[in-house]
Amino acid sequence: MATDEPGVSISGGVHGSTFAIGSHAHAESHHGTTPQRDEAAEALLTAVRELREDLTRLRATDETAALDTALAETEEEIVTTGQAGPTRRERLRALLDDSQALVGLVASA
Repeated sequence: MATDEPGVSISGGVHGSTFAIGSHAHAESHHGTTPQRDEAAEALLTAVRELREDLTRLRATDETAALDTALAETEEEIVTTGQAGPTRRERLRALLDDSQALVGLVASA
C-alpha cells in the first residue's frame, strides 16, 4: 500500500538537537542560553549571594547550614529558571525569620 506522506528517519543521537516534523511544525532552540531575570530576581540573586558569603564568616551550626542550603537552592533556581518560585521564597523567608538573631549578627558585622 503506497502512501503520499514522506517518511521520517532519525539515526544517531539527538542530544542537544532541535527539530520539528509535520507541515505546521515549529521548533525553537534555547540550548546554551541563560534565562532572563527581571529586576526583582536580579536583586534577590545578589542578596542571596551576599548572604551566603557572609555566612562563611560565622561559626558553622545546624542553623547556618540549613540557611546556606536554602540560599544555595534559591541561587540555583534563579540561575536556572530566571526566578525563584513562590514556594522557594516562602521557605527562605521562614528560615530567615527563624534565624533573625543570626541575620542581625550578619547585618551588624
